[in-house]
Amino acid sequence: MAGFVNIPMFPLSILPMPGELVPLHIFEPRYKQLLHDLEVEDIRFGIYFASDLNEEKIGSLMRLESIIKRHHTGECDIIVKCEDILSLGQLFRTYQNKSYPGGDVRFHQVDGSRLPSTPLHEMFVEYMRLRKITKMEEPISIYSVAQELSLDLQDRYKFLLLSDDRKDSFLISRVRYQTDIFKQEDKSRDLYHLN
Repeated sequence: MAGFVNIPMFPLSILPMPGELVPLHIFEPRYKQLLHDLEVEDIRFGIYFASDLNEEKIGSLMRLESIIKRHHTGECDIIVKCEDILSLGQLFRTYQNKSYPGGDVRFHQVDGSRLPSTPLHEMFVEYMRLRKITKMEEPISIYSVAQELSLDLQDRYKFLLLSDDRKDSFLISRVRYQTDIFKQEDKSRDLYHLN
């Protein structure tokens, strides 16, 4: 398959975005083997978005960020970081001679540091101020905006499939919606007092 590379895969019903840190609990023997390989060989792996929503067969390219805890049972709590979005050509039961899955994938080569448009940035800063969050990492990327909005899986999926020129307007509509909800909740707190 031209343009595709074979990498280890970890099918899960999550869809991390570029720059996002994700905690995972590793307990299956095959994924313990994957964790060992990630540590020893410093390789990347894919989290395939295992969902009926995923008609486009996308996933996230991940790297091991840190191991939080090793349990006496051999289980581990780890943090992984998303580096890119991928498209899956084919998923295989095993990767090379390993017990964990693999897949032929093509990388989207997403710019995870892409800045939001000025209108989106201003609306997002105001939204965060309403939530009383004033200290934010700078610069704010379009993906950190999306993460902060806690998009559900359907919205994450839509957002990641959009062309770059449509991502900002998508997030503007979500910031506007969540800002309105926040203001309504705030108004309700002012109107109703518990006895």
